Amino acid sequence: MDFRVATSKRLSGDGGPLGGSIVADTGSRLSLYETAPNVEVSLEEFEQFALDRLRVLKGIEEVRARRKRLEELDTVVIDLWRKHMRTPNAADLNKKDVVSHFVLRLAYCRTEELRRWFLAMESALFRHRFRCESSDSQRKLMDDYKLPFKAISVAEFEVLKDKLGQVCRSLNQPLPTADSAYYKVPFEEVPDLVANRKILLGGGHAFVPREQLALLVVGQFRTRLSKALVLTNRKWTSVCAEDEKDRLAPIVESLSTRYLGADYTQPDSKRDISSKDLDNLAKTSFPLCMHHLFKKLREDHHLRHGGRQQLGLFLKGIGLKLEDALAFWKNEFSHKIGPDKFDKEYAYNVRHNYGKEGKKTDYTPYSCVRIIMSTPGVGDHHGCPYRHFSEENLRATLGTLRLSTPAVAEVLEKVRSHHYQLACATAFEAIHGSPSEGINHPNQYFDQSQKLLQSVKSSEVSAAN
Repeated sequence: MDFRVATSKRLSGDGGPLGGSIVADTGSRLSLYETAPNVEVSLEEFEQFALDRLRVLKGIEEVRARRKRLEELDTVVIDLWRKHMRTPNAADLNKKDVVSHFVLRLAYCRTEELRRWFLAMESALFRHRFRCESSDSQRKLMDDYKLPFKAISVAEFEVLKDKLGQVCRSLNQPLPTADSAYYKVPFEEVPDLVANRKILLGGGHAFVPREQLALLVVGQFRTRLSKALVLTNRKWTSVCAEDEKDRLAPIVESLSTRYLGADYTQPDSKRDISSKDLDNLAKTSFPLCMHHLFKKLREDHHLRHGGRQQLGLFLKGIGLKLEDALAFWKNEFSHKIGPDKFDKEYAYNVRHNYGKEGKKTDYTPYSCVRIIMSTPGVGDHHGCPYRHFSEENLRATLGTLRLSTPAVAEVLEKVRSHHYQLACATAFEAIHGSPSEGINHPNQYFDQSQKLLQSVKSSEVSAAN
């Protein structure tokens, strides 16, 4: 990496895995992140900065799916930024901004799917931050990075005023005034605006109002970041990953699958769930990934290791105690194998997940990200149905949950856009008739479902009395 980690050697010289020389981005509060900063960060900062920025990007992904108006998104994104990216010393904010971007660039450069997600979320973040900057700050950014967008002078505006007014009238927009800001842009930079005749052309330039400037600057940001991600992947895998395999690589490679919420290692102490409750709970409160595994277990009386782990840890997280878990799995497997074989080959694994064998680690239920990123093979039933099922299979499965045709269509739309957790949240809302708080973990889905059902039940009891 082109910045240094405290107590370590520099990871690379000029032209390292992040590209560019070793110079910090300075000037405007906004950055195109063309060069990595020449600063030292501790391992703790290296990881924490990235996690804080990841919280912002995950928040953006969630609110974008709500299809809010652009102005509403501006406010939400800025609130997310202030909440997660603030620093005790305001002077360190630029450092945290740039370092966190480059650490996540390393984490998300490794596959096409990761690059696509990071590019979309970082572009959205940049767009809203840019829109909220002053005209002076916007111009400074464009000057700092020599973007081919120049504000026209008062004299140029007066010459073009009538023609600009004609364009505004044709688009039913307010007429330009002396306070209107326009930018002169090479016409090849705005092919969509030219094709739709939404812009004034002259002398090889397009004259773009400030309201549309964000679209152009974000286009530059996106193009540069897309190229940088490919180069970063090549240089990280060929130069740094091996050198840092025992120190930075584990942090970098875990970030893309890091779950940022409650880990559900310890179930709700107020909840008392036994194996006899599971069939009803599966119908009412299991997310699709667990509902599918539970159904297959009941049908086949067996699951491969990946399925046993995914479902078993989920059941542990909702409050199924070890004794009940052993009885549940033993009862299911007894349809195909004898009790002695179960005790020899499978009971150890159940006790192990509860921290009673081996290293005595109390294992954590899998998060949505971990489940989505898994790679189930032929004959496996674990993984995320929204990602791993064919569209035809998923449509049929959603039908068994009694989703309406419009709800199924909305879920499939999000799946096609690779928004698997949002697809799950959409299914939750259709099933429960109530908005979700966002789905990032199967056990979170279960908890939200149970709270809603308990609320409905309490309301019914109150109405009856």
